[in-house]
Amino acid sequence: MSIAKHKLPALHNAMWPGIVGKGSDSEPAIDLDTMLSLTAAAEVNGTRFDGVDLFLSLPHTDIDSSDDELKQLADKLSAHHLVAGSLVAPVWPPVGGGSSMGSDEERARFLTQVRKACAIGKKLRDLGIRNYGVVRIDSAAGPSDWAANPSENTKLIAATFREACTIAEGYGERLAAEGEICWGGMHGWCHMVDLLEQVGRPQTLGFQADMAHTMLYTLGYNSPESRLLPENYDWQDRSVLKAALKQVADALRPWTIDFHVAQNDGTVKGSGSHDKTGRHCPPDDPNGKMDIVEIAGLWMRNADGSPTRAYSHICWDGCMFPNAMMTSPETWVKILATMIQVRDAHGWD
Repeated sequence: MSIAKHKLPALHNAMWPGIVGKGSDSEPAIDLDTMLSLTAAAEVNGTRFDGVDLFLSLPHTDIDSSDDELKQLADKLSAHHLVAGSLVAPVWPPVGGGSSMGSDEERARFLTQVRKACAIGKKLRDLGIRNYGVVRIDSAAGPSDWAANPSENTKLIAATFREACTIAEGYGERLAAEGEICWGGMHGWCHMVDLLEQVGRPQTLGFQADMAHTMLYTLGYNSPESRLLPENYDWQDRSVLKAALKQVADALRPWTIDFHVAQNDGTVKGSGSHDKTGRHCPPDDPNGKMDIVEIAGLWMRNADGSPTRAYSHICWDGCMFPNAMMTSPETWVKILATMIQVRDAHGWD
């Protein structure tokens, strides 16, 4: 049996790939019990996942869960020897939220979902099943709508996010904005930096870096002005890719308080009701463009090479994997092995 090189950060699996991109226009959703069982069963040389990050929307965890239902959730996690980490707030219109740059009513719905998510986060902490993690948000608006008035829309998103910060602080929570090419005002790395700076609440609002999404930033999808890789880029020249990814990481690493390990094949994908975004691939996908362990280091280590220690756990994100892949136990063993390699290379004690 191999001995782990580091104890931290904790290793988590995301539960929302069982929901995101699933539904009537795609494959059926995978229930939370199945996702938890698959996660808990994965083992590599005695090491298992430490916990899960949760999606606060049905058919997984109801944003309007009662105290009894949250206690049942905590007991369920404990029975699997898992803890809860970061929580996804359902801020989008189809699940009860609203655009953060929309009307007063839409922004109020957005903030209501943030408040409910932060309340759940606190209750899970009080139940002893969640000792770290953030509440994840995005702008809940598309790039094309944002482009109608970029300056004013970014100001409006920032104002909404500042209100969200005040809400989060009341519950002892922190928020992380996940930059993706599908979220207006967050669809390019330079726009993401601008938004974070305009919000100006680094103690409360940070960045959630997902390796699949940040790689798409370098290609300028939905934001040609922030493209870093040359047109007709030769993917065989990995040094150019690493330099581009380093530029993105150097700009956003100081804001990063939540981190997703992932792979990307350089294409975008959307399924179900989810807009096109960074395509997640299994860690052993032959078309994967990144050396996962090496590139994770751009986010997990400071410029001087020291670990950032900016978060207590890292999470694997594999959104929009086919259900056949999602329900195969072998999938999660491969993913766990990759997470262990990342921690061994860039973790701490």
